[in-house]
Amino acid sequence: MMPRIRRPIPGVDPALLVKDAAKLLPDPTRRLFLRGGFSVGALTMLTGCTVADGVSAESVLRRISEFNDRVQAWLFDPNRLAQTYPESAIKRPFRFNAFYPESDIPEVDGESYALELNGLIENKATWSLERLSALPQETQVTRLICVEGWSEIGKWTGVRLSDFLRRVGADLTAKYVWFRCAEGYHSSIDMATALHPQTQMTLQFDGKELEPKYGYPMRIRIPTKLGFKNPKHVMEIAVINNYNPGYWEQQGYNWFSGL
Repeated sequence: MMPRIRRPIPGVDPALLVKDAAKLLPDPTRRLFLRGGFSVGALTMLTGCTVADGVSAESVLRRISEFNDRVQAWLFDPNRLAQTYPESAIKRPFRFNAFYPESDIPEVDGESYALELNGLIENKATWSLERLSALPQETQVTRLICVEGWSEIGKWTGVRLSDFLRRVGADLTAKYVWFRCAEGYHSSIDMATALHPQTQMTLQFDGKELEPKYGYPMRIRIPTKLGFKNPKHVMEIAVINNYNPGYWEQQGYNWFSGL
């Protein structure tokens, strides 16, 4: 039998493609992947995509990303809490982070704020900031970890999202909870994460009303996920069964992005 001739892939650096695929995998899968000397051929077998050019290379990376999401969802423990810290560990001032500069922070009028509810929810009446603030509140001191490589510890106070979803009659067997924000941002999480005891509708930061740069009038704080999965200036919550990727996922980031 004649040996197969491996020709260069137009527009694709095979070594970089394998490295990019490894970056999309969680530990310890990433280490096993690299230690096993995976090749472009192995990626083809794993994803079912033939790598012929730059476009098909993107398909491979997208399949790897989807695989990563499934692995992380399977490993996620809804009862495992993210680490908490003493108040002495709080970072002051806490860093601003967003996909826009601080000068473009949206202005939301708290007096007229009305949180919209949609999808698989029985009671879709809007919620004012005053009404949300009247609900039982919990405080957590947890670390926000940014995908850019930095992290800071903050003090967050608000309503458990799980309690709120039950209060409004959300279908807790649905797959996703989706958020729409004032600045055009949007994000979604799995229902297990929405029901996690530390997932919070945050109304205060460090004992004070949430500042605009931290997400006023309400943000979703999820210490079990990377920072970009913690949407700010939330204007709408919907419980859905159809997959609706967020802003950064549409730029190529992993959807699950758990810690």
